[in-house]
Amino acid sequence: MSRNEEIADQLELMADLLDAMDVEFKPRAYRRAAERLIELDRPVESIAAEGTDALEDLDDVGSAIAEKIVEYLETGSIAELEELKQELPVDMSALTRVEGLGPKRVGALYRALEITDLETLEAAAEAGEIQAVDGFGEKTEANILKRIPFAREAAKRHLLVYGMEVAESILTDLNEDPSVKRCSTAGSIRRWLPTVGDVDLLVATADPDSVITTIEASDTIDELLESGDRKARARSIDGVSVDFRFVHDADFGAALQYFTGSKDHNVQLRRRAIKRAMKINEYGVFTEDGTRIAGETEEEVYAAVDLPVMPPEIREGRGELEAAEAGELPTLVEPTDLRGDLHTHTDWSDGGASIDEMLKAAAAFGHEYLAITDHAPGAGVRSDITVPIDEIDAQRAAIEVAREAVDIEVLHGVEANIEADGSIDLPMELLESLDIVIASPHAALSQDSETATERLITAIEHPAVDLIGHPSGRKLGQRPGLDLDVEAIVEAAAREDVALEVNSHPVRLDMEGSAVRLAIDAGAPVVISTDAHRPTEYELIRFGVYTARRGWAETDDILNTRSWTELKAWLD
Repeated sequence: MSRNEEIADQLELMADLLDAMDVEFKPRAYRRAAERLIELDRPVESIAAEGTDALEDLDDVGSAIAEKIVEYLETGSIAELEELKQELPVDMSALTRVEGLGPKRVGALYRALEITDLETLEAAAEAGEIQAVDGFGEKTEANILKRIPFAREAAKRHLLVYGMEVAESILTDLNEDPSVKRCSTAGSIRRWLPTVGDVDLLVATADPDSVITTIEASDTIDELLESGDRKARARSIDGVSVDFRFVHDADFGAALQYFTGSKDHNVQLRRRAIKRAMKINEYGVFTEDGTRIAGETEEEVYAAVDLPVMPPEIREGRGELEAAEAGELPTLVEPTDLRGDLHTHTDWSDGGASIDEMLKAAAAFGHEYLAITDHAPGAGVRSDITVPIDEIDAQRAAIEVAREAVDIEVLHGVEANIEADGSIDLPMELLESLDIVIASPHAALSQDSETATERLITAIEHPAVDLIGHPSGRKLGQRPGLDLDVEAIVEAAAREDVALEVNSHPVRLDMEGSAVRLAIDAGAPVVISTDAHRPTEYELIRFGVYTARRGWAETDDILNTRSWTELKAWLD
């Protein structure tokens, strides 16, 4: 975690605590300042070194917040934040992971029942005390109790993006150590699962002591927890556990295959080896008499059982060995195959950059086209982050002006809200005037499966809808999203020729890989979008691409790998 992110987290916590105390205006200011720190393309400490005035020159950072940034950089804490923590001693992060509990409700529960963490929350819900608090009720209490296990489980895992940042930083350090012959991620992070429990790193070395010294010296590592000749364990400065395994270079391929997994994939591979009178483990491939015949590379390991190497993302024991044997492995989509992004936001709604900035950044990123799809009004979408209906024409005019300055095609659209009954609460005349219409669920996400599925099918059947954004509405580690009959959804999308989105934002990654595979098999169009709210988020597209790869997606399966002419023909 960079200092920018670290301080942004402190400002977000201040905003949450102030919200919980019913303080007006200030929470929004702290949140906007936090957003600006995340967007910076240089370390905040380098700006602070130029003086407080340099910080105040940043958008949304006033003198009071600038002083707090300097205070944190100098002391490692913010006095006012520490006072707020004492006044409201709650585990805000844990409690707000329970869907339906925002900062204001956390504050109300503390004042009424002195609830400070998940344990006291659970005890109060089981005792029937929460329903007596003003603004809650029996149904809310039951929902809270039902959602606490999800909140607990979410706390044990980290978003893929955080695990990847830790892994890539440590690998950079390891590659500078002359004693390291090869190193790689392994486990769930190499298979690009949406969340990871820890980071697995494999290191080929003849000198584990040297590697351990490198690990301890890494700026990414907070503490070395255990070490030995074959493995080590450490904790990153972000609190992510990192497991290191040390192997001989000659065994690296076998170990990489073994520790990448998945368990189901490895079991099937071992069974295949047994049928050929061989044994596969983390040290290599062996014949019955113990002769080692492969292990230096993954290619050797798979070739020993007459298979090509398979992309790590599809090693889930779901037919990949059979496809490999038949010569039918998919040629998976690559990030470079995408020609544009069909879901982005600007400062006309809740984005952090202007139309002009988003278009220029998209062109610089290499996109051939971009859709501006700011939030339209709807249930579950705050009015302060939407483009009012009577300003849509003005935004269209602003886009026309901005597009003159870039060599990129531009679509003007909206992200409309899918209401609880599946309707789109916007005038048909307005929707038909737009180049692209995304419909997404943002609220009422606790519906039963039948209701939720019918809701999305109703939206898919709307004549103006082109694309369903983040179909389940889930937020990893925060809420599970809609319980959908995915097969029914993809069949409806294929029938209506409405695209389904793989949302690349690391907190969503929605649809997930298994749903992508069902969509492809059903013939439904699939889009990989970033949902970018600022230029730096175009880089997140790789997370969407690798999520789609987990669903066996090839280039031709993805709508926004098409040329501008082909895309326009599909939209028309």
